[in-house]
Amino acid sequence: MKTNCSNDTPACKSRCFKIALLIVTGIAALGLLVMLLWNWLMPELFVGARQIGYFQALGILLLSKILFGGCHAHGRWKERRQHWESMTPEEREQLKGHFKSRWGHWCRSDKAEDKTVGSPTHHGE
Repeated sequence: MKTNCSNDTPACKSRCFKIALLIVTGIAALGLLVMLLWNWLMPELFVGARQIGYFQALGILLLSKILFGGCHAHGRWKERRQHWESMTPEEREQLKGHFKSRWGHWCRSDKAEDKTVGSPTHHGE
């Protein structure tokens, strides 16, 4: 699977690995939270409700994403694609430049220059 890193430097790969690890850890923690809340609340509130295991909690998370959040994302991407296709080449380049200035510094090899105060690539965001 190809990452969004702009180059293949070790620092870039390390940063992308850390982001992926953070996402996986967040999903794991959310699954644990769902399991603990379910096991604490549901058997007490509903007669016949049983406790669930960790992987069942992850399944509930996935099912809720499919039922309540899965269909909307496709529509948003379709709208964005239509907007992109309706833009002029100059507007597209301007938007690319905006995203590159905002997000392109994640995997750049010139990070030392970025940290200097007053550097033209330093963003105070």
